Amino acid sequence: MNREKRIPAGFALLLGLLALLLVCNLLAGSTRIPLDEALRALFSPRSADTSASVLWSIRMPRLLSAAILGGALAVSGFLLQTFFLNPIAGPYVLGVSSGAKLTVALAMIFCLSRGTAIHSATLILAAFVGSMVSMGFILLASRRLRGMGMLIVCGVMIGYICSAVTEFVITFADDSNIVNLHNWSMGSFSGVAWGDVAASAAAVIPATICAVLLSKPMGAYQLGENYARSMGVNVPRFRTALILLSSILAACVTAFAGPISFVGIAVPHLVKRLFATAKPLVMVPACFLGGSVFCLFCDLIARTLFAPTELSISSVTAVFGAPVVIWMLLTRKRGEMA
Repeated sequence: MNREKRIPAGFALLLGLLALLLVCNLLAGSTRIPLDEALRALFSPRSADTSASVLWSIRMPRLLSAAILGGALAVSGFLLQTFFLNPIAGPYVLGVSSGAKLTVALAMIFCLSRGTAIHSATLILAAFVGSMVSMGFILLASRRLRGMGMLIVCGVMIGYICSAVTEFVITFADDSNIVNLHNWSMGSFSGVAWGDVAASAAAVIPATICAVLLSKPMGAYQLGENYARSMGVNVPRFRTALILLSSILAACVTAFAGPISFVGIAVPHLVKRLFATAKPLVMVPACFLGGSVFCLFCDLIARTLFAPTELSISSVTAVFGAPVVIWMLLTRKRGEMA
């Protein structure tokens, strides 16, 4: 199949998988709901029926959250890979998610210990601050480290430090707060309310649209900074925009679902192979769809494999995402990671 036909075929495949997984996530779970009963419940959201309550109060917010945040994480990974011109870069590997995790944990403990409600905007702001601080350290290190491999190692170390401090904070938190913090720190889409879905969508959708609008300068930047400057791209301003957008997207994911691993690395690579192109105008929406499909699939596995026991979403994404990263490293040419 030639490249011109692969793009519409790829989008059709991702949209088909997305529709299938949305249905599967609605019907499957510890309480299985027949299709006809689910259809009746969807058209009568105020019904007192148990199926309607499960679908509208639990499963609908959860699957929409998985779709929105999964897409955000994949787009964030693609933006970071474009920024560093390396496919191994991602919010989890570079420590961005771990920095957001630390500040969100501190904000949650501060609010919960005083008995005050935690607003969605507070969580997003705290996660954004943490992600920006981690990214600041990465940018400082990038000026002193020549090889991309050493920069990745630096990001991993920053992630370990932030995770260690987060575990220390959780350990000494009040007993009443430990359970919620521990579940959140492992990564999960459970417990998401409609307000959280609205807040995440209000941040993720505009950021993704902005990423699409940056497709032209992004394509020029992929060919090198000098070429981008020759095409009239304000490189410092463009790089700042990439960092802000990727941090906002990663922060939203961490604020509502905790740290989720490997999605930001694996999905952009799989999408590039599927579409046989790295054009940002194609990659940004394709990564969003691919991230939604990937996280919906992993969340379905996490909920149903050992039901009623639920796995952390980060554990499942690691099982499916880590082999993709290993395969990517083994198939790349020598010297490309230097």
